[in-house]
Order: sequence, then C-alpha cells, then structure tokens
Amino acid sequence: MHTQSESALTDEQRAIRDAVEEFALEELRPAAQELDAEEAFPEDAWDDLAELDLTGLTVPAEYGGFDADKTTYSVVNEAVAYGHLAVATALSVHCLATSCIAESGSEDVKAEWLPEMVDGRPVGAFCLSEPNAGSNPAQMTTTAEKTEDGYRISGEKQWITNGQRAGVYIVFAKTDPEDRGSITQFLVPADYDGVEVGKREHKLGLRASDTTGMTFDGVEIPEKYRLTPEGEGLSAAFKILNGGRLGIASQAVGVAQAALDEAVAYAGEREQFGKSIGDIGSIRQKVADMATQVEASRLLCREAARQADAGEDSRTIASMAKYFASEAAVDVTNEAVQIHGGYGYMAEFDVERFYRDAKITTIYEGTSEIQKTIIARSLLD
Repeated sequence: MHTQSESALTDEQRAIRDAVEEFALEELRPAAQELDAEEAFPEDAWDDLAELDLTGLTVPAEYGGFDADKTTYSVVNEAVAYGHLAVATALSVHCLATSCIAESGSEDVKAEWLPEMVDGRPVGAFCLSEPNAGSNPAQMTTTAEKTEDGYRISGEKQWITNGQRAGVYIVFAKTDPEDRGSITQFLVPADYDGVEVGKREHKLGLRASDTTGMTFDGVEIPEKYRLTPEGEGLSAAFKILNGGRLGIASQAVGVAQAALDEAVAYAGEREQFGKSIGDIGSIRQKVADMATQVEASRLLCREAARQADAGEDSRTIASMAKYFASEAAVDVTNEAVQIHGGYGYMAEFDVERFYRDAKITTIYEGTSEIQKTIIARSLLD
C-alpha cells in the first residue's frame, strides 16, 4: 500500500497511518462483506475507533480531541477506507459535525458536546441537503423561526449519513423563508420533540452506512444552539466542506488502493493459457494505469493537505483532489473487477463491493460536476 508519496509524512504520521491501517485490515475488512449484505453498521468497530481517538480526529485538544492536522486527517481517512468505506464515511460525517461545533459553537456549547463526541457518543450527523436542494443548497426550504427563547426548526433533509445512529444533528435552515442569504447553522439534539428519522435508504453501495431522510417538525431549540450568526451558515458550511472534500478524496484513494492490491494479488495467482495472467501484456498495462491513477490521486490529496496546513487557500486543490481521486476510484475498481473476470462479479470477492462503493465518492460532498465548476471558476472568474 505504501508508495513514494509517503516519504513526505512525518514519523508520527507514518506511525498513525500504520496503526489505523492495521486496524482497518484486521477489524474492518474481514467483516465488511457480511455487513454490506446485511446493511448493518459495526457499532463495535465504531467503539474501537473511539478507543483509537479517531472519533475526536478534528476536535481541539482542549476538549480531549486528537486535533489532527489536515495531512493526518487525510492519512486516517485513506487508511480507514482501505478497510471499509462505509465506516470511513460514517467517521468523516461525524467529524463534519464536530468541526461545525468546534468552529462555530460558543464555549458553553463546545464544552457540552465535544468531550462526549470525542468518545464516539453521541454520533454526529450533517443536515444540509434536501429532497429538492442537493448541489444548490440555497434552494433549501427548511426554516428556523425566531421564538422568545430560541428557534423553531421545520423542514425535511435528505441523504443524511448516520441518520439513524446520530445523537446530534447539525442543521442548516433559513431564518427568512424568502431570503437565500439567511441560511444559518443550528445544533439539534436527536432526543428533542419533533425530530423524526425517515426510512433507511437501500443503496447501490455503502450499504453498511445508514442513510436516511430527516424531518424536523417544529423542533424548539434554545438560542445557544444557533451556531453561526444569522445568514452566515452557508459560508460556514462551505468552509467545513472544503476539509470534508479532502477526506472524501482520501477515502477514494483508500478504496482504489485496496482494489489495486486485490487485482495485483489475483493476477499473480490466476493462471490462463498456461501462465499467470500477470504475465499477459494487456493485464500489465491495466495494472500500470491503475497504479498511476492511485498515486496521482494520493499526491493531489497530499498537496491539498499541505496547502491547508500552511494556511493557504486550498479550495481549488481540494476540489481537484476530490474530482480526480473519486473518478479514478471508479476507474480503478472497474478494472479490478475486469482483471478478476467472472469472479470479480461475485459478492464473495471484495472487488465487487469496492466497485459499488467507489461510485458514491463522485457524488457526495459535491458531485464531480460541482468540483469542475469550482476549479473552472478559480481559473476563469
């Protein structure tokens, strides 16, 4: 799994990568296929992630968190996804929620929620998308009506990772239904009256990760749970999602690397026409292309993380990394299935799941089309 680009890591980052990779291979990968078939999330593995301090990955140290830099965040996401993308996705969304609280919450709200979230419970969820507002969140219809003591949240959200598991939701809503610029970020505890979890969606891939709709039916929250000033929720979301895109790009690298490793191992074992298929020219060319795509994706992630850690504007490079790595993951997992032939189409082989899982990386946290729009805007506008 390790390549030349790993030489840029510090000794501490390599140690973290090795520990998480070992956990992913020993604890996540063996159960992944069964969990995928059962559409069941491994709660015991989640507790193990908490023991490794990974559920506090983006939480400041003063609240007991890991306080990881972006490079470490990228390395961890890649390593967890190398074992099971569904678990990596659940973790990255939990980290989005903790990041929102750490970035925008008052000191009292941070102290109330972050230490427990560092320990893995409550699980966090991020509620931005709606049934009719995906790539364009300004179209959202969820509202936050001002009350004497706080706000009343009403509306529906869609495609919410950790929807069933979450104990706290970060919810984006308009304080003025007619004003696109009034989007504000709120914290909504799961046990408040009016919080309703929708049905669990049955998906092409990522089946072990629960994805639901959410309804907020007149949920009354106190003033302190408004995380951003009114109208500043969307800009706060985009800032958090910039880091989230690096996480998804890194996860795409992890899935692609896993598929490449399986394809290489299979090519060395499988014999056709009296020789290993790894000796066939067309297979060797596929492997070369796959390895190049994986390494190029990883290098884009490393540069995006470096820029972010240096305090530079990393929005464009993060979009490049997310776009390229996710599309590469689809290509690489496709070729891994092809190298496996008929066996690659069977659920008993991990590459079948890699192929189904990889597609979502081109869609969530900004589609490939949205990433290209961001990249082009930085060049042309």
